[in-house]
Amino acid sequence: MEIYSTIIALVFFIFLIKLLKKSKTSKTSTKNLPPGPLKLPFVGNLPQVAAAGKVPHLGLQALAKKHGPVMQLQLGEIPLVVISSAKAAEQALRTNDLALADRPSLLLGEIGLANCRDIVFALYGDYWRQMRKICKSELLSVKKVRSFRAIREDESQHLLENIKNSVGSPFNFSESVAGMAHGVISRATTGKRSDDELVRIVEEISYWGAGFLVPDLFPSIKFLPTLTGMKKEIQKLRNAVDPIFDSIIEEHREKLARKKERKAMDNDADEEDLIDVLLRVNENERLEFPMTSNDIQGIVLDMFTAGIDTTSAVIEWAMTELMRNPRVMNKVQAEVRQVLRGKETINEDDIQGLPYLKLVIKEALRLHTPLPLLLPRQCRKECEIDGYHIPVNTKVIINAWAIGRDPEYWADAESFKPERFENNSVDFIGLDYDYLPFGSGRRMCPGMNFGIAGVELPLIQLLYHFDWKLPNNMKPEDLDVEDAFGSTTKRKNQLVLIPTSEYAAQKA
Repeated sequence: MEIYSTIIALVFFIFLIKLLKKSKTSKTSTKNLPPGPLKLPFVGNLPQVAAAGKVPHLGLQALAKKHGPVMQLQLGEIPLVVISSAKAAEQALRTNDLALADRPSLLLGEIGLANCRDIVFALYGDYWRQMRKICKSELLSVKKVRSFRAIREDESQHLLENIKNSVGSPFNFSESVAGMAHGVISRATTGKRSDDELVRIVEEISYWGAGFLVPDLFPSIKFLPTLTGMKKEIQKLRNAVDPIFDSIIEEHREKLARKKERKAMDNDADEEDLIDVLLRVNENERLEFPMTSNDIQGIVLDMFTAGIDTTSAVIEWAMTELMRNPRVMNKVQAEVRQVLRGKETINEDDIQGLPYLKLVIKEALRLHTPLPLLLPRQCRKECEIDGYHIPVNTKVIINAWAIGRDPEYWADAESFKPERFENNSVDFIGLDYDYLPFGSGRRMCPGMNFGIAGVELPLIQLLYHFDWKLPNNMKPEDLDVEDAFGSTTKRKNQLVLIPTSEYAAQKA
């Protein structure tokens, strides 16, 4: 009898606590909050999100069609506002950019990404501003991206050699393009190709970054990361990657010391990889926040997780859509082969003069936004979007994938039509809010130039040197376009194609 009395007393106590919290927040609740589906006790809207789609951006798009382009959800304990229109996205990313400049606290960032001492998950403030400045002026400047040209050309050539050995046979396009992207990122970042173990770790970290981990949704339940085993899994990844990067960073420190001895600090800046740059800046600049090895690890992990998946996904989806649309494939191949007629070797100088190819890339980015939900923001100062009140600490997500397919802004939105970008100024630099493949505002992806540079040359090579067909007599319209679960929009099923012939320069 006594135990039942204790349970009843405990339930009553919890009820009183919730009642007190409700009374304290009643002032906020009277404000005009965004609409949303009916919330269930404890779990909020998690069941509706799970039932609406196999991947988050699809599920959120389906719910937004019912509840509006500015929609409020409750995911466990987390208030979430989902924005699914260009008009609301502009208010979030331009008008209220500063109010929404923070990042939510996530288990992956705290454990897997150097306790949020990277760039992507760092809280908005002086440290983030310092690192963003270094990123824009040193790490990913136009000049620095150009300095990696030889690496991109070499890795593209390596990809071509692999394809030549598979002419007439099924070829795992997804796997090979991911390998090329890994080669570019690892060589640009560390100075050499990393081993397969690091690639595996990066892929797993990217998977955990999908953004809806149970412990992140119930942060007050402190034992949940341990209970679910997620803390252990992410910590295991961190423990695996730490010694790899510790060794690489130490090698670079020794190289920097040798450069200082021969007083050659600035003579070979074009040959620096990204770790070299970070160490040089840390050594030479009077930084407000000197970078530790942990900080450098976090930044390098950003480069790997963001660079490999996004670059390979864009090429993979562009090729998928070209295989599904023979008219577009014929048109872009004709342009590439006409402009580059007679060339045996293609380099980055040849990218100019291919306007239709650039439209193909733009259209692939529209239909298959690399980060479909961009990256979550946290409201640091209450604001208003589309007439709705957004309270402090609300998590805000921009469904850029849904905006890119919104028929209000895009005619025949589900079709792959590169011509839609002809004779207009829409671009991916963050000023067009109906087209946000790299985001916009303070938290816009700083690696945009690096990413585009990694897509253009290999795609030109693939279209110039080879003809392609689908395996097993598959029809173009039967090639699937299903997305995999994860933070990056990748194909659920790997793309397998048959390179049918090598287009030799002498045919031209």
